[in-house]
Amino acid sequence: MNLVALKPRLPAVISVLTLLLVCAPFIGLAVATSWHNFGFANGDGSAIAVSLCYSTLALILIIALGTPLAWWLARHRIRGAWLIDALLLLALLTPPLALGLLLASLYGPYGPAGGLLERAGLVLTNSGPAFVMAQFYSALPYYVIAARAAFEGVPRELEQIALTLGHSPWRSFVHVSLPLARLGLAAAIALAWVRALGEFGAVLIVAYYPQGIPVKLWVNLENIGLSAVYPLLWVFFLVAMPLPLILGLAARRRHLI
Repeated sequence: MNLVALKPRLPAVISVLTLLLVCAPFIGLAVATSWHNFGFANGDGSAIAVSLCYSTLALILIIALGTPLAWWLARHRIRGAWLIDALLLLALLTPPLALGLLLASLYGPYGPAGGLLERAGLVLTNSGPAFVMAQFYSALPYYVIAARAAFEGVPRELEQIALTLGHSPWRSFVHVSLPLARLGLAAAIALAWVRALGEFGAVLIVAYYPQGIPVKLWVNLENIGLSAVYPLLWVFFLVAMPLPLILGLAARRRHLI
């Protein structure tokens, strides 16, 4: 009898334990932070500004270039589609440090593309554009895969109906595809934002300067110690979380309406 009563509760017990495991590091951070001596290290403010500015630019580029690609992949069946999927997965699964080395070998001062771009005045090493480039390459695959899934969830029949009613493909995309895919697109944007903001390995290789939050965390840990990491770490969470929460709540509210 006890076993029968326990079975329905087992998923709930496992869920609570899993949530506790997820929360444990953040609880540990709250306990370990010295709130009486809470203060930022030299250069932390600049790192926050750098991350916010360049992550926003990278996100704009990701949305502008990744959304058409995601829609095209969701709506067109072409030969060799598996190759495109493999390419996206390869970009997604490449370790960040390896990605940074790949970018440096191509866009660095001695790379085939880097030399040409440098002659045109665009330096993609230890510069703002290099920072944005590293974030773009790191977060784009996550956005495209998530946005593609969002568009695939939109019934094609509704798009066809819009076309038969006289809407152009662009108007059908704006007024039918985008609104119906908004929940998935909001999740894709949030994922890309957090991924770009938290990128460390690729940025470390191609854009050590200007230092953003992830690199500055590492510098503080190496030069000062663990106590200097906590304040900037709290700021990182406060900076990273609002956009996903706002997008998620707004999309769900519109969905309920």
